[in-house]
Amino acid sequence: MSLFKKTEAYLGVDIGAHGVKLVELHKVKGRPQVWTYGIVEEELDIHLPETHDKNPEEILGHDSGIFLNSENKKKKEKELPQMDDPRIDRYSKLLKELLSQAKVTTNLTTGSLPVSYIFHAVLNLPKVEDKELDHVVKAEIKKMLPRPIEEMQVVHQKIPSRDENARDMSVLVTAAPKVLVQFYTAIFQKAGLQLQELETEAFALERSLVGRDKATVMVVDIGAERTNFFIIDQGLPMTHRSISRGGRSIDALLIESLGIEKDWTGQIKKDISKMEKVPKDIFMPVVDTIIKEIDYGFNLFLSQSSNKGKKPEKIILTGGVSVMPFFKEEIQKKFSAKVFIGDPWARTVYQDGLKQILDNIGPRMAVSIGLAIRNIS
Repeated sequence: MSLFKKTEAYLGVDIGAHGVKLVELHKVKGRPQVWTYGIVEEELDIHLPETHDKNPEEILGHDSGIFLNSENKKKKEKELPQMDDPRIDRYSKLLKELLSQAKVTTNLTTGSLPVSYIFHAVLNLPKVEDKELDHVVKAEIKKMLPRPIEEMQVVHQKIPSRDENARDMSVLVTAAPKVLVQFYTAIFQKAGLQLQELETEAFALERSLVGRDKATVMVVDIGAERTNFFIIDQGLPMTHRSISRGGRSIDALLIESLGIEKDWTGQIKKDISKMEKVPKDIFMPVVDTIIKEIDYGFNLFLSQSSNKGKKPEKIILTGGVSVMPFFKEEIQKKFSAKVFIGDPWARTVYQDGLKQILDNIGPRMAVSIGLAIRNIS
């Protein structure tokens, strides 16, 4: 859906709660080759304080996705960044320094939008002509959006149907506040970049971790501030849920149980990730919460009439904290689906000598890799 011409160098930039990550890929013999990458670790205030959804009663509509209740809609509207936000200067400075250190060769880039601001839903509609679809979709979601539709940038695409004679159709809808798009555009422009696209983390993760696999998959992105749950089906991210549990929750448990200073938590987490046997009891409050969300997300998805008979095949873990072994072990105990830590570099080419380094940082780079791959055919 890009309106911009493609080049041979592709840059993906992910501005997350724990810093900025970027990956530059070059198209070599038709394949994406890792050219350079970079990470700057710093706590960034990019997310809304509330989760997307908590209880089934907060879901609006029938069989059509997950939306915010009215109380959270008001909070969402109030918390949107504005163009005079000082974070624009701060984030653009961090990004500009990282671009220089990584020796990035292109100024054309694709960036991500934080999922906590994004409206995401699957609509089931009567089948209509393509020329009428935009009008029908906007009329249907108008009452569901957290802001007036005139203030939202709406993108939609039809979901392939298994029944060519079906009288209805499913449409994947994503919407972002225009002021949020302007906010992130300003960050990239001040850093000296020409923004080609802004897209949600869901599509970037699908591209780097799932690829052409049409199976029903859940990607669990355990970030610094929150954990996001994406169900991907037929190669499209169908649902998204988010909870405010992640790496910082693990930090809090370490500080409370071991009586250590906050500065030590990062190193302890790295050490734990390399251990074969981990005293995991202190971490179970976070692990159990994530397991419950995986279970609830699958149950909600499979209860929709269009998903009857589908079976989840994989649970892919990503995010910096996902490498702590107890996450994979405990999740695998609860579900029959295969559980593994995703390898976002699997669809790229790189020098053999980089493998260990790239494997170590891979879980943190999945979004930026997916963004960089976006325009490589």
